[in-house]
Amino acid sequence: MSKVFISNIVRFIVLLLLQIALFKNIGYYNFVAGFPYILFVFLLPIALSNLMLFILAFLTGLTVDAFYDSVGVHAAACTALALFRIFFHKITLDVEIKDSFNTPSIGEMGTKWFLSYIFFGSLIHHLFLYMIETFSFSNFLHTLASTILSSIFTVCILLLISLLTYRRKSRISSF
Repeated sequence: MSKVFISNIVRFIVLLLLQIALFKNIGYYNFVAGFPYILFVFLLPIALSNLMLFILAFLTGLTVDAFYDSVGVHAAACTALALFRIFFHKITLDVEIKDSFNTPSIGEMGTKWFLSYIFFGSLIHHLFLYMIETFSFSNFLHTLASTILSSIFTVCILLLISLLTYRRKSRISSF
């Protein structure tokens, strides 16, 4: 349990530093932006209580808001991502997996499940982020294009990070 706690703290700090130091300055004319910090919410343990998940997601977004000088936009988007995560786990995971404290990663869940998990999650996050940021339907097509392109860019970054830190599922062979 303490190993999971420490690894999540380290993951939070590393992803936050990546977001603030590198990806805050990377973008394509305010049209495409990468948000790898949401990987922290994706990789929280499966059996984490919903209340703790919402608190951690909100605080993650609030921390990013502090560095981006935005007023709760990332906090709201991360809270929406936490709600998506609960729904996605409820419809895709077995009961015994839901009760485990495993991290939902490529090695644990498989590539197909993980790719759909981070794609739809980042799409929800970015949709909420950009819609709250613009708070208008006047440039809806621009907002939708930014959402889709930023989601694709973020998924590529998240897959790259996940593949760099890939660990095979530990299989206990019984003879």
